[in-house]
Amino acid sequence: MCHDILPNGYVLQNTQIHHAPALADLQTAIFPTLSPSERMGIAHYAAHIQIFPEGQFVVLDGQKPIAMSTTMRHALTLEDHTFLEISGNMMLTTHQPQGDWLYGLDMGVLPPYRGRGLAKALYQARQQMCYSLGLKGQVTVGMPNGYLNYAHKMDLNTYFKHLISGELTDPTVSAQQKIGFKIVRLIHNYLNDPQCGNGGVLMVYKAE
Repeated sequence: MCHDILPNGYVLQNTQIHHAPALADLQTAIFPTLSPSERMGIAHYAAHIQIFPEGQFVVLDGQKPIAMSTTMRHALTLEDHTFLEISGNMMLTTHQPQGDWLYGLDMGVLPPYRGRGLAKALYQARQQMCYSLGLKGQVTVGMPNGYLNYAHKMDLNTYFKHLISGELTDPTVSAQQKIGFKIVRLIHNYLNDPQCGNGGVLMVYKAE
């Protein structure tokens, strides 16, 4: 089980059932424009802990959850899919115990705590788990959260092309690239969130 003291004194550990109510509250603060039907609640977190406890992480400031990550094991999925489809409507019924990739379903840091390396620490914890379980790496669909600033002058396909070429940077996808993720493709209608044009960027981070 994971229990790490971060340089700033916060604690990164596996999520426990008593964290579920606070994590459900975090969803609204972290993803304010995401459809409520796609935000995780107490029952979802309880299911995640039961199904794949070692794949769920939380960062604590004292006893207060300030960041979290939800994952499952799965085969590499490169074709079109939605967030609700891949997550089994967020209940993790799609978790594959013998899956050779770690699928990152959720990653979030409370706004006041951003810029302190917490997301990076969570990604590192996930990558370390890939090594310990002998997985091929992480796969995730990053939310291109910078798109809303350009939606008035370009569609999501154009934004994605500029992102790949390096003409634009995205607060989420570009940060994931710096950690080690490689862009694979754009997925339309991955979720319901105008902030990212309802799309997501499929990315992989190999455990090499």
